[in-house]
Amino acid sequence: MSSNVECCTNQDSLQSVASKMESLNVGAIPVVENGQVVGMITDRDLALRGIGNGNSNISQVMSNNIVTIDCNASLQEASSLMAQHQIRRLPVVENGNLIGMLSLGDLAVQDQSDESAGEALSQISQNDIK
Repeated sequence: MSSNVECCTNQDSLQSVASKMESLNVGAIPVVENGQVVGMITDRDLALRGIGNGNSNISQVMSNNIVTIDCNASLQEASSLMAQHQIRRLPVVENGNLIGMLSLGDLAVQDQSDESAGEALSQISQNDIK
């Protein structure tokens, strides 16, 4: 899990979010309000719904049905959630506040979850093909 997560707000410009993604070499940034995750904006969101379509408002571009996981959940629960919801990144929360980000890659490097990460990736990839 990455615990030093850069965030943005609805007030940030799409250009500043795109620049932040580039400088941090990340493909997604959570959108937070009062410490709580209210959305997620990905490089794909920017390409498909953002800058190219003339949108300038983050809330028009971000995904807002965000799945999060509690910091006390197991890696198995995390990989199951990722597979079930077809997501590669999972915001980690404590008492509703963002404290980290868990990626599919994070799961893959954990010895005890190699099988779970592979399973989650397989399920995510199968639905990407459809």
